[in-house]
Amino acid sequence: MKPLRAIDPGRRLLLETAALGVAASPFGFMQAARAQPDTPTSMRTFANMQQVRAGVLDIAYAEDGPKTGPPVVLLHGWPYDIHSYVDVAPQLAARGYRVLVPHLRGYGSTRFLSPDTLRNGQPAALAEDVVAFMDALGIKQAVFGGFDWGARSADIVAALWPERVKALVAVSGYLIGSQQAAQAPLPPEAELQWWYQYYFATDRGRAGYEKYRHDFAKLIWKLASPKWAFDDATFDRSAQSLDNPDHVDIVIHNYRWRLGLAKGEAKYDAIEAKLAAFPPITVPTITLEGDANGAPHPTPESYAKRFTGKYAHRLLTGGIGHNPPQEAPAAFAQAIVEADRL
Repeated sequence: MKPLRAIDPGRRLLLETAALGVAASPFGFMQAARAQPDTPTSMRTFANMQQVRAGVLDIAYAEDGPKTGPPVVLLHGWPYDIHSYVDVAPQLAARGYRVLVPHLRGYGSTRFLSPDTLRNGQPAALAEDVVAFMDALGIKQAVFGGFDWGARSADIVAALWPERVKALVAVSGYLIGSQQAAQAPLPPEAELQWWYQYYFATDRGRAGYEKYRHDFAKLIWKLASPKWAFDDATFDRSAQSLDNPDHVDIVIHNYRWRLGLAKGEAKYDAIEAKLAAFPPITVPTITLEGDANGAPHPTPESYAKRFTGKYAHRLLTGGIGHNPPQEAPAAFAQAIVEADRL
């Protein structure tokens, strides 16, 4: 099957895309499928939850599909959880993939093995968690998909450990950065979008997130996806994962580290030095963007050159925001299949 290209999607692709509930335009843009009458309810969850010791963590993860199928690792963002992929996973499993969806450190029932381990939220640590997760399961290579923090981790693994990544689907593209780069001021309107990052830099912000984390998360969902009419049950299903005892520490450290207000761990210095050079991503990649993404994100034109292998960009239309796998699961699943075939 021909990959979905911007100029020639092809008849077979259109048929297969339609089978997944996605309409592709002649220019390669995807019209995201909204919930249909037979779409699972907001109480749908993963039936097969497991735990595995990996690196410094005991990682909770969902699994779907045949164990002998080609692996797909799907990474969620903040303040979401594995349920962002609850409707993506069965579609990929039906295509024969082994789908693995881990809770990031600080989410769900993922726990640190030692109380003495720094509750570190720096990007290098989260990316190394993913590699350790694959090692623990004996997975040499997988197709990756991610958004928000998950896209950043997937980007880092693809850039620094390309032999572990068969193909990549990254929402908002190239999200690799550094503390040094983050010191540069942005125009006022761009800074305004990062209001919560500066809030978290204060003791008041940490206390506020600790006390109101569910209200805070719901506000972020609404701001990041202003046209996504999720209901309370859908939000509450994911919000339970934020009650992890390490969640606040991880989130606060992540945003303070970005601003250079918190130190990381010396063992990640070499990785961070490589990331500060903005390494190219050479693996086959499809980047996605929702046409109603209200969260801070780079433009496709600004990051396209970072992807030096086979590459395509897709715009998801129809009011899709920051969380495409949950807002447009058929389109996201199709992107995984297409990236795997690039």
